[in-house]
Amino acid sequence: MKFSEFFYTIQGEGKLIGAPSVFFRTSYCNLRCIWCDTPYTSWAPENKDISVPEAAAAITRYGCKHVVITGGEPFIQAKALMELCQTLDRQGHHITIETNATVFAPVAAHLISMSPKLRNSNPRPDDRYFRRHERGRICPEVIRKFLDLYACQVKFVVDRPEDLEEINALQTEISIPAETIVLMPQGTTPEELQPKQEWLVEVCKEHGFRYSPRVHVDIWGNRRGV
Repeated sequence: MKFSEFFYTIQGEGKLIGAPSVFFRTSYCNLRCIWCDTPYTSWAPENKDISVPEAAAAITRYGCKHVVITGGEPFIQAKALMELCQTLDRQGHHITIETNATVFAPVAAHLISMSPKLRNSNPRPDDRYFRRHERGRICPEVIRKFLDLYACQVKFVVDRPEDLEEINALQTEISIPAETIVLMPQGTTPEELQPKQEWLVEVCKEHGFRYSPRVHVDIWGNRRGV
C-alpha cells in the first residue's frame, strides 16, 4: 500500500471524538481540495510502500482497539484496503474508514466516515485540477451505497453560511438522514475555527445535525501525527 504515516492519538472529529485511536494514513487522493490539510497525501503525495501484513502488524503493535484508516483516499487502493480491514476485523479492532465517498468497495468496517466535498473545496479555476475535482467531488450513488450497507457519518467541512444551501440540497437529493450529518468548521488553526463555531452550532440545532469541533487542531494546531 502507498502510505504516509502511522500515529497514536485521540479521534479529533465526529461521533467517536476523544476515543484513543491508531491512525493509518494512506497516500494519494483522487481529489484536490484547495484547503487540504494533508497535502503530503494529495497535492504532493509521499510515495512510501508497505505490505498489508506489515501495516496490520504496525497497527496492532499499539495495543489499541480503535483504528482509523484515512488518507489521502483509502478506497483508491481497494484490494489492499479490503485485505487490511479483513485482517484487523479478525483481530477484534473497531475500524473507521475516512473517505471522500467517491469510490466504493466492500470492506469489513464498523464506521464509514464520509466527507463529501462542497464547492468550497474547489481549486482555483485556473488550476489544472479544477475541472477534475469539480466533476468528481460528489458521487450520489456511492454515498447511497455506503448509507445502505454501513453505519455512517457524513461530515461536511463548512467555510461560510452559503455552504448550507448546498448541504440541504444534497441531503434532499441523496436522502441523508439528519442524524448522520456532522458539520465541522473549515480551518487549520484555532483562530480560523473560532469565528465559525457559534453560527454552526445554531445551524445544527435548527436542522438536527451534529456539530463536531476539531479537537486535534484546538490542541496541537496544524501539525502532523497528532
